[in-house]
Amino acid sequence: MKPTFLSGLLLDFWSDVNDLGDPGLLWQILTLLVCIAAGSALARFMRARYLKENPLAQPGVARLGVDSFSRVLSPLLGLLLIELARPVLARWHHVNVLRLFTPLLASYVIMRAAFYIMRRIFARQGQAGAVLQVVEKVVSVIVWLSVGLYITGWWPDVLQFLDDTVVPVGAHKISLLVILQGVASVGLTLVAALWFGAALEERLMKIDTIHSSMRVVLARMARALLVLIAVLVSLSLVGIDLTVLSVFGGALGVGLGFGLQKIASSYVSGFVILLERSLAIGDLVAVDKYYGIVTHINTRYTVLQGLDGVESVVPNDVLISNPLQNYSLTDNALRLSTTVTVGYQTDLDGILPLLEQAALDVARVSRLPAPQAVFVKFGINGFDLELGFWISDPQNGRSGVTSDVNRAVWRVLKEKNVELPSPQRDIRIMNAEELAKNTDKALDMRAKTQIEAE
Repeated sequence: MKPTFLSGLLLDFWSDVNDLGDPGLLWQILTLLVCIAAGSALARFMRARYLKENPLAQPGVARLGVDSFSRVLSPLLGLLLIELARPVLARWHHVNVLRLFTPLLASYVIMRAAFYIMRRIFARQGQAGAVLQVVEKVVSVIVWLSVGLYITGWWPDVLQFLDDTVVPVGAHKISLLVILQGVASVGLTLVAALWFGAALEERLMKIDTIHSSMRVVLARMARALLVLIAVLVSLSLVGIDLTVLSVFGGALGVGLGFGLQKIASSYVSGFVILLERSLAIGDLVAVDKYYGIVTHINTRYTVLQGLDGVESVVPNDVLISNPLQNYSLTDNALRLSTTVTVGYQTDLDGILPLLEQAALDVARVSRLPAPQAVFVKFGINGFDLELGFWISDPQNGRSGVTSDVNRAVWRVLKEKNVELPSPQRDIRIMNAEELAKNTDKALDMRAKTQIEAE
């Protein structure tokens, strides 16, 4: 017999609220309000106790239910208190109102927990994309629809309908219920694996005693391992024989050997870079035609942010197969230089120390090693001098500090009246008679060449 719309929990709820003067109804409403208020108060107490007083001294296990699930904590505690109070109140009164509100509050807890987990995985920077918002809406509709079917008593009939509806897949027939269960199991296990992976990555990134590259390697490997375990577990839950993966593995190996070798090379190169620690986030590097600061080291590519703000996505195999200059691998110090030509009458013994002092007056120039001005060679127009200096912050650019040093040098040369010679060129102007003679000679030679050619 098909249930009517007012069946199950709704029918029992209507029987309780039909008599507003029933003391049992008042007790249920009072219990419901007290449990929700107590859950909210207990959640505030736990947040204040474990987060505000001494957040750094609390162990991670104790903070797991407070810090990670602070938005879920209040309704969850209220639901637990209702479940504890319901059997006690059932000894004297009906508890159909509490039975109705239990799945409603449980669905609210499930949605909050699901939204939090998805945002921790896909929107850790605080901004949820359009796709994530659509997924959250779909999850809300599915949860509320399931709760509505459960409350009205249509849930068993819907399950029976899905189980009776079969879809032909080759020589086999699979019911819709099995398909939906498989999709749900795969989705839940993957989300759980990604969530644990994100939490583990955040914890690893806070360990300062481990090198940043090693932390990234451990986080990537842990996430890949968790996803692999989740896929295997979900396939086992669906009932798929894992031995079929051997065929898939062989096909994948052939594909990697031919069409995907560049992608596979980038992935392997990414792990090599992270393991050998030749690059770290924050390093200033130059490879091929790319130059900038390493901002992200992913499994397949590395992001370099140039000093002009332009970001370059460089495949990891490029970093492995090409020579790479790391300006901050072991030391951030970088030597720069500028050249100037002074006249032959300049006192070199007096001007060289002044140039060194001019470089020291620039804020970004390092004191150790000290700037050094040297006489390079006898130039065509004068003495060629070079002023070398060191900086400890190449990530802030080189053009600015070089410009400051050049301006300081120019001020010193101007104060000491040092001549900066201009290039000398000799220009010879021929008179008209000589010019005409050379022109006639050139025309005669051209005519003679044409006659010989004919």
